[in-house]
Amino acid sequence: MGTVSGYLAHLPDVRMRARASLLGLAVGDALGATVEFMTAGEIHAKYGVHRKMIGGGWLRLRPGQVTDDTQMSLCIARSLVAVGYSPEDIARRFVTWYQSKPPDVGNTCRRGIARFINQGTVHGLPNDGDAGNGAVMRMAPVAVAALADERLLEDMTIGQAHITHHHPLSDAASLLVGRLIQLALIGHAMDRLQRQANDTVTKFRSFRFAPYHGLATAYVADTMQTVLHFLFSTSSFEECVVATVNQGGDADTTGAIVGAIAGAYYGLDSIPRDWLRKLDPDVRDELTSLADQLVDRSPLANGQPVTVFPPAKHPGGALG
Repeated sequence: MGTVSGYLAHLPDVRMRARASLLGLAVGDALGATVEFMTAGEIHAKYGVHRKMIGGGWLRLRPGQVTDDTQMSLCIARSLVAVGYSPEDIARRFVTWYQSKPPDVGNTCRRGIARFINQGTVHGLPNDGDAGNGAVMRMAPVAVAALADERLLEDMTIGQAHITHHHPLSDAASLLVGRLIQLALIGHAMDRLQRQANDTVTKFRSFRFAPYHGLATAYVADTMQTVLHFLFSTSSFEECVVATVNQGGDADTTGAIVGAIAGAYYGLDSIPRDWLRKLDPDVRDELTSLADQLVDRSPLANGQPVTVFPPAKHPGGALG
């Protein structure tokens, strides 16, 4: 993949960006949940442009209430802070969450958790039915915890993903989202993020996002096309997340994923204050605390220079 470049990042800035990534995940989730499973046309007819944290939707949520995207990410973040990287501990926390009867659990996540309960196997076998977006949506805490160590990022990404999703497209999408969050956390320009995305697109053509075809389903290729299109065609956190969730479909998950990346890139001050105020204060405070603890436990905070594996020299524009 090319030579490794090493350098030090400014830790206080990284910590604030990590907070923004985890909070961006939550606000994207909560905003998108209102319009999940609606089409873009239905959203426009009902809301014009949906941009207010009003809850409701098919799950009848409270304003600012989060769903499985944030809840499963919290399971991972809590595990990483409590015991370090342990797929077994993450799986056990998924079980506890699942048994609490949350408002929604994705079918593939449900199947993986049930396998762990019934068989005790942490990781499932490769499965053509695992090409959903459920592993990708939980990447923010992994990206923060592994910051400065590319090999650790790969190991943790695949380890958490295969608890519920064992498919090459899910793996590739999860790794890409983790790398994009990490690049944003250490202050890279959007052109660098786009070159990273283009590198993955050349290997996984189903992720091609230009021209954008408007599909925002839970199929991970559709999810990634939507996330990448709006990440690279907008110029602010709010514009990015609003445009993404107004595409409808699996809007809580596309909103959560793009919110995590855009939060790390644009920073905490870019997230609308009203969205943050509407979040459950316990969730907001815990995500903030976990973000700090994940940074403080990361290889970066422990003196390891950032290692970045440069992508192939693709142009910065979207690959069509």
